[in-house]
Amino acid sequence: MAFLADLHVHSRFSRATSRSLDLPHLALWAAKKGLAVVGTGDITHPAWRQEARSQLLPAGGSLFRLLPEGEREVAQHLPAACRRTVRFMLTAEISTIYKKGERTRKVHHLILLPGFAEVERLAARLERIGNLHADGRPILGLDSRDLLEICLEAGEGVTLIPAHIWTPWFSALGSRSGFDSIEACYGDLAPQIFAVETGLSADPPMCWRLSALDRYRLVSHSDAHSPDRLGREASRYHTERDFFAMRRALETGAGYGGTVELFPEEGKYHLDGHRACNQRMTPAETRAAAGRCPVCGKGVTVGVLSRVEQLANRPAGVRPGVAAPWTSLVPLAELLGEIAGVGPRTKRVAAEYEGLLERLGPEIPILEALPIETIRAASSPLLAEAIARLRAGEVVRAAGYDGAYGTARLFEPGELACAIHVASLFP
Repeated sequence: MAFLADLHVHSRFSRATSRSLDLPHLALWAAKKGLAVVGTGDITHPAWRQEARSQLLPAGGSLFRLLPEGEREVAQHLPAACRRTVRFMLTAEISTIYKKGERTRKVHHLILLPGFAEVERLAARLERIGNLHADGRPILGLDSRDLLEICLEAGEGVTLIPAHIWTPWFSALGSRSGFDSIEACYGDLAPQIFAVETGLSADPPMCWRLSALDRYRLVSHSDAHSPDRLGREASRYHTERDFFAMRRALETGAGYGGTVELFPEEGKYHLDGHRACNQRMTPAETRAAAGRCPVCGKGVTVGVLSRVEQLANRPAGVRPGVAAPWTSLVPLAELLGEIAGVGPRTKRVAAEYEGLLERLGPEIPILEALPIETIRAASSPLLAEAIARLRAGEVVRAAGYDGAYGTARLFEPGELACAIHVASLFP
């Protein structure tokens, strides 16, 4: 049976994260979203690791679950249609900053671990290199290749996945501080890498333009800094809920079912630009301006689409034979907010969201697969129309750039006001 996993998340011990990022809230929102497995995130942080040890118990398959009293507490706050037992995988993100090839490199890495013994071995090695207490995502002066070696030595199954590989500032292939290939980043140990994370500003078709990525499984995760952001991206597995079965699926492709994605334009670094001057630029515009802001003359932040074009050796639209499926979605709260004309985190949207989950079940299945007529009967014609358009790819997008999120809308300006007016005439 297929299930979804979101393995790149954070705890409240990471900088710029929600104080509600604790294990019960991760389990709660994973169930609301329709996730079966969620990462703990930040497991190298000593205080967070102690919380995980005290609140989780083995669930089989080198995964974990909340203690029974924790699961009961979470169930009390879940719509009945969303109640499920969520499994946790022990995960961490490590930031490495170092000099290589006369440049400063800044690369983030997602680490998956099968047990606390492996976590303790990894943390003990990393403690000798840098401070694990200051940030849930520690910053270490360590070559990416050497971090990979330390992970491999921490125990069987410990897995390193290059995180959000195209992000300009902190990634293996990023325009500002990355490399031109995974091999250049990880050196002689690069064959030990078998999956890479696309990141919010990219999707699989963009990655397919670089044939060197064909050998890697493309995974997607939310990189959530608050619980409600869980599941905005996720990966699908056709395996048992088992650490090593999931790892084999990533390594071999057998049992790996692809990804659920945001539209890449919603990411913060899809296009180029200079946010201080409100300049959003396409790759062609950046080239024409020699990489400079047309207002102030400063260098622009070169985004993911430009970086893909720099490294690509295929035209857009080519799908390699090894490609896994993918689906692009817009979060349900964003759809509800657009229809209501309010923000996605308002009380009105929250109330409508909870009501929908009570009637229809978890969010991602609503967006992906539930019959449109079922949605219409349980909600409104406008939401049903929005989801029908979403599934057809009829989405109006304004791309993010230079750290500013982009937007995705399902209705043209004025269209909603007209629909609401007509509905009021025929109650």
